[in-house]
Amino acid sequence: MLYDIRLELSHSYSGRASGARHLTRVVPAALPGRQVVRTSLLSCAPLADTRHSFRDFFGNEATVFYHDRPHDEMIVTMQARVACEAPEAQLDMSPDRARLAQEIAQVSALGPDAPHHFLGPSPRVPARSELASFARQIVAETRGGALPQMRALGRALHREMKFDASATTVETPMIEAFEKRHGVCQDFSHILIAALRSLGIPARYVSGFLRTLPPPGKPRLEGADAMHAWVSAWCGADMGWIEYDPTNDLSIETDHIVVAYGRDYSDVSPIKGVLRTAAQGTSSQGVDMIPVEEAA
Repeated sequence: MLYDIRLELSHSYSGRASGARHLTRVVPAALPGRQVVRTSLLSCAPLADTRHSFRDFFGNEATVFYHDRPHDEMIVTMQARVACEAPEAQLDMSPDRARLAQEIAQVSALGPDAPHHFLGPSPRVPARSELASFARQIVAETRGGALPQMRALGRALHREMKFDASATTVETPMIEAFEKRHGVCQDFSHILIAALRSLGIPARYVSGFLRTLPPPGKPRLEGADAMHAWVSAWCGADMGWIEYDPTNDLSIETDHIVVAYGRDYSDVSPIKGVLRTAAQGTSSQGVDMIPVEEAA
């Protein structure tokens, strides 16, 4: 599949702001064998006084915009054309959790995708006994190794939780969303990550884009109006990292485009920063990810 993607992040202030420093992670990732970024353009209005790009620890492309001059609005726009390849069908070769622990211990590298980084608590995914109990209850009824256990947990969350864009904010604690059984893709993903880690299954957070227009006859997916989030779990040495979307109960094929990987949202947030102002601010986000043959 070939997609044209457009993202707009808008920040408006009721007064003037200056001394702004904003870190963005919004450009799709180049992933050999999975997605090819044919073109990409990242811009900011007003024009930044200075900008620089770099790769963070997890290999994500990041750009910092510096605005020293006073302004009352900032709009970050990202446009890209990305080719996405369907993954090959895989047999389940994931080990049980005892064997998985042995395979994790045998991984000596500590690179960005090493499973060790994604086992323990992280800023947005603390260890919670409620989620550990939930995970144990679900997998007790699940046959097979790490992969079917991840899918069983994701399907259980999809059954029990309702997607509700007004139920939480970006700062809502994961456990609050779980207790209310309402939330957005960030909440679904954090909860699934916490449940998997409680079982000793390494899990990481994936940010990206979700196809805006579904194929004919298919329902529109939840979370397509903004940047989306899903989960990647390390399912053993033979299978490696396998991705799953708990918000929509989907294995990842060609409807999802990856931007960044991290321990949780705090590692991959689309934009964060600081500025000098006494004014109140508002923000908005808009996304279009449209198959090229439908974009004309």
